[in-house]
Amino acid sequence: MDFDINISIISPVYKAENLIDELVLRIDSVMKQITANYEIILVEDASPDNSWGKIQENCNKYPKLKGIKLSRNYGQQHAIQAGLDASRGEYVITMDCDLQDQPEEIGKLLNKAKEGYEIVVASRKNRQDDFFKKFLSRAFYSTLGYLTETKQDRTVANFVVYHRKAVDAMASLKDHNRYYPMLHQMIGFNYTKVEIEHAERKDGKSSYSFKKRLKLGLDTILTFSDKPLRLAVKLGVFLSFLSICAAFVMITLWIISDVKAEGWASLALLISFFSGAIISVLGMVGLYVGRTFESVKNRPTYIIQEKIN
Repeated sequence: MDFDINISIISPVYKAENLIDELVLRIDSVMKQITANYEIILVEDASPDNSWGKIQENCNKYPKLKGIKLSRNYGQQHAIQAGLDASRGEYVITMDCDLQDQPEEIGKLLNKAKEGYEIVVASRKNRQDDFFKKFLSRAFYSTLGYLTETKQDRTVANFVVYHRKAVDAMASLKDHNRYYPMLHQMIGFNYTKVEIEHAERKDGKSSYSFKKRLKLGLDTILTFSDKPLRLAVKLGVFLSFLSICAAFVMITLWIISDVKAEGWASLALLISFFSGAIISVLGMVGLYVGRTFESVKNRPTYIIQEKIN
């Protein structure tokens, strides 16, 4: 297959008004040293600041730059998907817009990809994040790995080089909720990691709040794993076993020592406990049914409002 574009660089943009000028300048400078056939795609995910205005300004200055504005905030993973769908390169690079993943590291990842790897991910050594963010990240990936029964690497994020074969394979997966580190494992292909230097954030703070991370984690678990349902079944069996044991103990005490179980407090507690367990399990099943309902509607995962170049 012939490609008129060798390399596509995609970056989802949200609250990055003060970073876009430097982001485009540095990516463009790096790519000019690698190939003349490249494109830069910035996907603006309905940012509340003037990010789209900055993208428009830079599109006028850089002919290789393309802008995509989504109709509302769909989330980072869907913004990446919009960029992947619009890309034309044989190699496609995704990276965050905050410049913590440095454009100067692109060459290192590309060289590894050209050794025959379809997916090359950047492993961030010496992460330049605060303690709270590192703690949340560790907890998030540990829980996600356990519930999805996969190996998760917290040093890996969105700085990735894909061969076109991997991009097409991920596009063929019709999951409504997308989480690309999981999709990497689903599609297979030759996969490797390359260590890069992680830079400090140049402006503002991450828009990935605890609430957003929690939602992403829940969506990912419900999309890629049925383990919560299996855990719920185990919980039900365990509670039933405890009930049988408690009944056996009470009968034994009544026979041996004529102890009578009087009062309603213990009974009320047991009813409350088991009712809570039943409601939790039904709620979990409801979440899976809800995700199934969203998927069968087959709605687009993003809508483009405007394009430039």
